[in-house]
Amino acid sequence: MKLVSGDKVFVLLVLITVLAGLGIFSSATLGLLARENASVAQDILFQAGVGFGLGAIAFLSARAIPLTFIRRYALLLFVLSLCATALVFVPGLGFNAGGATRWIDIGFTTVQPAEFLKIGFVIMLAALLSSRAHHLKTIRLGLLPFGLVLAVPAAILLAQPNTSTTLLLLATGSAMYFAAGAPLRDFGILFVCAVVALGLVVASRPYVLDRITTFIHPTRDSFGSGYQIQQSLIAVGSGGLFGRGFGQSVEKFNYLPEPDGDSIFAVFAEETGFVGAVLLVLLFLGLVARGIVIAGKARDMFSGLLALGFSFLIGIQVFMNIGAMLGMIPLTGLPLPFISHGGTALVAMLVMCGLILNVAAHRTETT
Repeated sequence: MKLVSGDKVFVLLVLITVLAGLGIFSSATLGLLARENASVAQDILFQAGVGFGLGAIAFLSARAIPLTFIRRYALLLFVLSLCATALVFVPGLGFNAGGATRWIDIGFTTVQPAEFLKIGFVIMLAALLSSRAHHLKTIRLGLLPFGLVLAVPAAILLAQPNTSTTLLLLATGSAMYFAAGAPLRDFGILFVCAVVALGLVVASRPYVLDRITTFIHPTRDSFGSGYQIQQSLIAVGSGGLFGRGFGQSVEKFNYLPEPDGDSIFAVFAEETGFVGAVLLVLLFLGLVARGIVIAGKARDMFSGLLALGFSFLIGIQVFMNIGAMLGMIPLTGLPLPFISHGGTALVAMLVMCGLILNVAAHRTETT
């Protein structure tokens, strides 16, 4: 089929990841039945129907759209994604949960537009950097435009607040910036700016400082801020080598917060053990590595930065989620790509993969 042509290995890796994610999500969701008397079948069907169903359509659409069209309208797509993300602040439209306003209420469900902002950001940055590749050594034409593209979405996200996604965009954008040929001088400037910005965020957002403190002293407040990480480590550790068995997690029923969301990796590790957890990590590594290979063989810089940006974004988000569940970094609140609850996130991830496949399908063409 022409719509899925381009890189058979990449398509296979995406398909395996999505199907494995649906199975893992189905098992993790069982924990909500006992804790919240939720409709497990409804949650699973919604994830499969909205996330996988619409995601498949989005994947094929992203594969079919000409890359020249995407590059031409990069700024418009970026602005639209910014406006959609800002809609969460409209009274009666924005939905607040857990002290954050990150969702739009559309009646039968909620949508998190920041997921699509990730796409608009990478597209915009790929277009900007590819058009200014020979001028990146100058601060006026290189660092300042890059900083502006990063600062606008960061301001909107921090106002929600959504610090974790802001950090994700910063890391992804920096990888793209230096891959495009930016001088090492700018690395030092960006590092200083990032440290200062993080300090301001920590000073103004007590919950960020709390997460950092909990990371340093995870046993300081076992029934408060340290509860999730401790239960996560218990779940991962109790899985042993081969796990308790699929669907047999104990932590997801009574103890682990967000078993179908942020903590889903811990549930999976408990049920499949060290072996299953390693296989899942290797699957993600294979997907990201294949995306980077596609980027390296792209027909032009825009296409290469597009595939590289999405590959890095997926890989960094995987690391931030799993790393937090293993106590390697502070808790972030980011979902595990393709697996955690959230139809919007799954659709957005499949759009990214569709665009990577689009790059692969045209890598032998000349510009």
